[in-house]
Amino acid sequence: MKKIDNFFKNKKIIITGHTGFKGTWLTLWLHLSGAKILGISKDIPTKPSLFEKLKLKKKIKDIRLDISNLNKLKKIFKSYQPDYVFHLAAQSLVKKSYEDPIRTFTTNTVGTLNIVESLKLVKKECVAVIITSDKSYKNLEIKRGYKEDDALGGFDPYSASKASAELVIQCYFESFLKHKKNIRIAVARAGNVIGGGDWSKNRLIPDCMKSWSKNFFVTIRNPNATRPWQHVFDALYGYITLAINLKKNNKLNGQVFNFGPPVRNNFKVIDVLKLMKKFWKKVRWKIETQKNYHYESNLLKLNSNKANKILKWKPNLSFYESIKFTVNWYKFFYLNQKKIYNFSSNQIDEYNKKIK
Repeated sequence: MKKIDNFFKNKKIIITGHTGFKGTWLTLWLHLSGAKILGISKDIPTKPSLFEKLKLKKKIKDIRLDISNLNKLKKIFKSYQPDYVFHLAAQSLVKKSYEDPIRTFTTNTVGTLNIVESLKLVKKECVAVIITSDKSYKNLEIKRGYKEDDALGGFDPYSASKASAELVIQCYFESFLKHKKNIRIAVARAGNVIGGGDWSKNRLIPDCMKSWSKNFFVTIRNPNATRPWQHVFDALYGYITLAINLKKNNKLNGQVFNFGPPVRNNFKVIDVLKLMKKFWKKVRWKIETQKNYHYESNLLKLNSNKANKILKWKPNLSFYESIKFTVNWYKFFYLNQKKIYNFSSNQIDEYNKKIK
């Protein structure tokens, strides 16, 4: 993907949430593309940590900062003067949002407010891609995919905080950023991404990998829940493609784009488990019998026709390939952690070759 490599070479990029799962992969990808990256994260969110295992701290400017701290955030934006901003920092777990709704809203809504406020201090040309979620949509359990102009909303604290963040972005764009000729901003919505190096709690594949690596049973909460499974590389390719097109085309300024997998990638949890058996020697699971009283969506699907038509973006990995990429990463990690940086870089190279 020489076009993308050349596009970001020597560009100054701020990535918030760079120590998280998606943020780490994006940081590695853009670092390999020659970008100068400044990462902003409150902490290392998981143990183990993909960010730590890849030793990316040695390759970028790594800053520990809670994005709810507006004054310090503004100082960073004012001094660094980025060419690009990718905002991924978030409290991203539905279950945790019930346990700590205040922190969820503070991080996801107020944190996003602070990012767009800090953008006002950038004097040079700057492109900002704000990543929200498929859960920003008011979930009516409809079978058709949600489109960019569908209603926002949320029944759980996480979804509501993301929908609220989108209202903040709309407000700031119309009130302030639209009139700044040097700033271009767009929103990216993606869904249930998977991939190597995810150790988040209460997520299917990380739970499986942590349990199976020790030959334990994994507890499955809802085996018949349907999710549009998508590899993290496909989502990140969407964010990167949006940034490139936004830089070239001012008509995209202020717009929203969905980046979801095709309908054929909608599979039940049990289907994922069965496919993982092809790549992992011994898998064992049991179904949780205790009822979960928290609201949790059974069907979430995005319509990505807009991204396909305008950005020429589409996923490059099938469901089978996504699971294979993911499980193979964990297999290598548990066999040879010291070489996981090279293996991860090679996976990105392998993905690049699939881009048409």
